[in-house]
Amino acid sequence: MEPGFLQITATVVFALAVLHTFSIKRFQHIALKCAPGSVGENFFHLMGEVEIVFGLWAGVLILITALFEGGKEAVEYVESLNFTEPAFVFVIMAMAATRPIIWLASRTISIAASTVPVPKAFSFYATTLIAGPLLGSFITEPAAMTVTAIILKKVFFDHNVSLRFKYLSLAVLFVNISIGGVLTHFAAPPVVMVSGTWNWGTAFMFSRFGWKAIIAVVINTALALVILRKELAKEFAIEERKNDKLMAVPWWLALVHIGFLLLVVLTSHHSLFFMGLFLFFIGTAMITQEYQEELKLRESLLVGFFLGGLVILGSFQSWWLKPLIENLNAGPLFVGSAILTGFVDNAALTYLGSQVSGITEFTKYALLAGAVSGGGLTVIANAPNPAGFAILKESFGPEGISPVHLFLYALVPTCVAMGCFWFLP
Repeated sequence: MEPGFLQITATVVFALAVLHTFSIKRFQHIALKCAPGSVGENFFHLMGEVEIVFGLWAGVLILITALFEGGKEAVEYVESLNFTEPAFVFVIMAMAATRPIIWLASRTISIAASTVPVPKAFSFYATTLIAGPLLGSFITEPAAMTVTAIILKKVFFDHNVSLRFKYLSLAVLFVNISIGGVLTHFAAPPVVMVSGTWNWGTAFMFSRFGWKAIIAVVINTALALVILRKELAKEFAIEERKNDKLMAVPWWLALVHIGFLLLVVLTSHHSLFFMGLFLFFIGTAMITQEYQEELKLRESLLVGFFLGGLVILGSFQSWWLKPLIENLNAGPLFVGSAILTGFVDNAALTYLGSQVSGITEFTKYALLAGAVSGGGLTVIANAPNPAGFAILKESFGPEGISPVHLFLYALVPTCVAMGCFWFLP
């Protein structure tokens, strides 16, 4: 397939967007040097927000399309795309970030942690990074990411812990979330993209991927516990006091919120329906506002904007990705997909793979295993990552999260995941 002008332009714009994501800390640093409240400070601060990157460059691509192909063609192109996933992530993130859901998740993790015969900070940290990501196989990865990130922030990141603690925890969170959604066939975006085409059900996913993912999640968390053991020992008393401040809500309200979450998950492929459910959910939150905090609509919208931009830019990349997938054997494809997914959303990667006919079952396995293993390397590697990024970035100081540091800290957890998927029978 010979790429046309727009395909090549879209790939160049996509590369610029990826480069932009790795430069956000530089933009934040420039913003700090500008006069407070000035246009320069606001501009560079906005350019340093990772959530706007792909939406911004998608706008550039649409403008180029309108200039060279015509406004009608640009509008028709955007209307031909499917934005269900960005809309779903927006809704599920806003719902999962509410006080009743966080309270219920915190209570569940606290009860589970109390059964482990180790100091409470260790057990709470371990339970959060194991149970939270694995829960993503049932309530979807974006919801699991939102809940787990908020708990980590409230209990640990809001206290005086080192940047090493934060970056390592963030890296383990991203990797564990990416692989933690493969126990079922309906909760992880890269799995959803292939499960229908390849006829992979939940029983198949658990037997081929799920139990290996559980082992990798446990190993990654255990390694983090060993490395951070001195800081976790200091955090024990602080964690207890902070957890007491999580205001309780009625059980019936928590169950109502869970009900809304489940309904949205069950209708995740029908955007008009789950958006209607979301409006009812907002009404419920308004009625019960004494047990609520302000809905995180801004953060959720920014994440949806990010993913929407990724849909627009990613749809033009098949001209080089699809031949690459077709021409690689299982081993190189496994490693290549893990690396590529750091720069291309893993759901887009597996979707393109599902369009390739005649590939073997082992090649299919290699593609998906590599894609989910590399889902923690960057903020764009896995759809739920921008949600966690948006929640935790303020804990990293005025310059935010460094994509380079995230990539480096995520290398070991990624290798652990790859080793489990490739070497376990």
